[in-house]
Amino acid sequence: MVNDEHRNVRIARRYHEAVARLAAPEELEEFLHPDMTHSQLPNVLFPAGVVRDLAETLAASAQARMLLTAQHYEVVNAVASGDQVALEVTWSGTLASGFGHLPAGHVIRAHIAAFLEFRDGKIVAQRNYDCYEPFA
Repeated sequence: MVNDEHRNVRIARRYHEAVARLAAPEELEEFLHPDMTHSQLPNVLFPAGVVRDLAETLAASAQARMLLTAQHYEVVNAVASGDQVALEVTWSGTLASGFGHLPAGHVIRAHIAAFLEFRDGKIVAQRNYDCYEPFA
């Protein structure tokens, strides 16, 4: 089976499409298992990293709707094995208001490795390794 045809890869792509269009938390919840955890490993925005449960993940998605006017995810590569999917993703987000020395409208970019684990056809764990391009 080609990885793009793997059921969990299709779900992962649809989930990232929903996140990209800043979908409402209720829509995102359709992709996420009730026991879901989302871990962001340390990066420039979260120096200590962060681990969120489902409610915190949905709240963070609602906050993103206030921080960004648009965002885009491009899944560059996807590999699936059983209930696990590894994604290589490029991301860009347009700031709704100033952030540090960056003005509103500035586009920030990141290169992401995301590892998703599925249970019952939903994402039960997500680990992100987000590498942001310099904020210049």
